[in-house]
Amino acid sequence: MLLDEIRKMTYEELSELAEKIRKKIVDVVMKNGGHLASNLGTVELTLALYRVFDPREDAIIWDTGHQAYTHKILTGRDEMFHTIRTFGGLSGFVTRRESPLDWFGTGHAGTSIAAALGFEKAFEFLKEKKQAVVIIGDGALTSGMALEALNQMKNLGSKLRIILNDNGMSISENVGGLAYHLSKLRTSPVYLKGKKALKRILEKTEIGFSVEEEMKYLRDSLKGVIQGNNFFEAIGLKYFGPFNGHNIEILEKILKRIKDYDYPVVVHVVTRKGKGFPTAEEDPTRYHSASPVGKPERLSYSSLLGHTVSKIAERDKRIVAITAAMADGTGLSVFQKRHPDRFFDLGITEQTCVTFGAALGLQGMKPVVAIYSTFLQRAYDQLIHDVALQNAPILLAIDRSGVVGEDGPTHHGLFDINYLLPIPNVKIISPSSPQEFVNAIYTVLKNLNGPTAVRYPKESFHGNLEELLSNMKEIDLGWKVIKKGKDAAVIATGTILDEIVKIPLNVTVVNALTIKPLDIRVLKEIAQNHELIFTVEEAMKIGGFGSYVAQRLQEMGWKGTVVNIGVDDHFVPHGSRKEVLEMLGLNAEELMKTMLTYIKVKSREGKL
Repeated sequence: MLLDEIRKMTYEELSELAEKIRKKIVDVVMKNGGHLASNLGTVELTLALYRVFDPREDAIIWDTGHQAYTHKILTGRDEMFHTIRTFGGLSGFVTRRESPLDWFGTGHAGTSIAAALGFEKAFEFLKEKKQAVVIIGDGALTSGMALEALNQMKNLGSKLRIILNDNGMSISENVGGLAYHLSKLRTSPVYLKGKKALKRILEKTEIGFSVEEEMKYLRDSLKGVIQGNNFFEAIGLKYFGPFNGHNIEILEKILKRIKDYDYPVVVHVVTRKGKGFPTAEEDPTRYHSASPVGKPERLSYSSLLGHTVSKIAERDKRIVAITAAMADGTGLSVFQKRHPDRFFDLGITEQTCVTFGAALGLQGMKPVVAIYSTFLQRAYDQLIHDVALQNAPILLAIDRSGVVGEDGPTHHGLFDINYLLPIPNVKIISPSSPQEFVNAIYTVLKNLNGPTAVRYPKESFHGNLEELLSNMKEIDLGWKVIKKGKDAAVIATGTILDEIVKIPLNVTVVNALTIKPLDIRVLKEIAQNHELIFTVEEAMKIGGFGSYVAQRLQEMGWKGTVVNIGVDDHFVPHGSRKEVLEMLGLNAEELMKTMLTYIKVKSREGKL
C-alpha cells in the first residue's frame, strides 16, 4: 500500500510518482478502455489529499467514482490495476465490495455530499473522531441531489470538507448558472493576481500565521468573489480558492490548514481534464471514456439515434432534443450541430430533463429525451407524475438498455422494462436490429400521441449509415413471427433476438418489437399452436416482459408451460458483453441448453 510511502516522499519524488501513475493509467485504459481524461486530472490532487487525510480513518467520498483510479492505486490495488474493467477484475468505479477504503459505492453523479453528511452524523453519534471529505466535480455539483445536500449542511451543523474539482467539464462541457459562476471565479482578475500572492506566502511559511489569519487572507485575496457574491458563502459555507489542482505542495499546505477548521469548507481547485496526455487534453469529451486501442470503428445505436432524429427533424420543425450532460454519449451532438436552436443540454438533471420535455410535448412539440437507462431511474417520479399521468407526448430514448459490459452494476440497463411496465399510458418498444431501430424512431415521431419509450443497447455494429437512413420508413410496431417450428415458441424482445436465431432448434421464433402493449393477436395465435412458450429478455425477470406475457396467458386460460428467461435476482458484475451474457445464460449456446431441457421434459410427457 502506497499510502504510508507517499507521506515520506519529497515533492520531487511525488512529481515523479505522479508521472508514473499517469503513465500506468494511460497504458491500462488504452488497453482495457475506461475513464481516462477525468482520472488524469486528479493524480496530484489525490496524492496531496492522502498526505493530509487517511482513508483508513477518514471517510473519503469520491463523487461518481470515475476519477478515482489514483485512489485505487494508492490503496492496495496497484498490482491488480491492470485488471480494471475486465471480467473478474477491478471495477472501473468505487465499490465497497472491492475495498474497505471505498467508503461509499458510486457510479452516478451527485451522491457524495449526502453520503458524507450521513457518515459525519454516524461518527458524531458513535463519538468517533473521524472526518468526512468529499471530492466532487463541477459537473456533478450541478445535479439536484448535490445542491439539496449543500443546502442542508448548515442546518445539520456540518463541518464537511468539500474539494471542488473544477475542470469545466462533466462529459460534455458544463452548462447552467453554477457552471458560469465557477468559470467567473477561476478566470477573475482577483484569482489570477492572487495566485502569485499565495505562492509568496506559502514559500515563506512552514507553519505560518494562525489558521484563522491565513484563511482570512486566502478568502479575501483568492476566492475571486464577483461583486461580493459567492454561492457557497451565501449558503453558509467557507470558500477558499481557486487553487492550482496540479501543484501538490500548494494543495497539501491548503488541506493541512483546513483539516481542523471549525466550519464546513469548500476548497475550489482547478484541474485540467486529460492532464499529461496531449490528445486527451485537446479533446477531453472524446477521451472521457476511452475505447481500447485497436478496436475497429463501428456504428453504435447512440450515434444512429442522433443521425436518425436529425434527419427526421429536417422536415418536422416540432422535434426538439434534450440530454442530461450527455450530448456525445447519447449521440445527440449530431443533432446539436445541425439544429442548435432545438437542442437542450440541461446538465446532470435527469428529473428536470423529463419534466421539461413533458411540458414541451403538452404544448405541441415533439421532444426526444435521450438518457441512459441507468440514469433514467433517477427520474422515476417525473415519469409517473409529470409524463404518464398527463399522457404527455414524449419520446424517451433509453440508451444503454440491457448489459452494458465493462461499466458494470451501476450502469447495466437491466431495470427499465420492469420500472416502466406498471406505468399507465407508457408504450415500450425494443427494436431487434439497427434498421428496425431507425424505422421505430421514425414511426413513433410521426405518430407521437403519448409517452413512448424506445430502448436500445450499448452495442456497435457493422452497417452503412446512409443506407440505414435511406431505408427509413413507417412500420407496424406489432410482433412478427420470423420462423415457425413445432417443439416450442420463443418470444424475444430487443437485440437478444440475434442469439435466438442462432439456435438450431425446431421452434417458432417471435420478434416482440413492442413490449407494452402486448400484441394479443399474435400471442393468441402462438398459444393456440404451442404447449411450451419461452420468453427471452435482456432484463430482470421479476416483473419483466416474461412476467407480463405469463400473466396475460393465464388470463386467457392457456394451460401450457411458459418459461421466462432473463436476469435472476442479483446484481450483474462487469465484463465484456460477451462474457456477461454467457455468465447470465443469455448467449445462444446457454439458451439452447435451457430450452432443450424443457423441450425434452415436454416430449416425455407426450405433449409435443
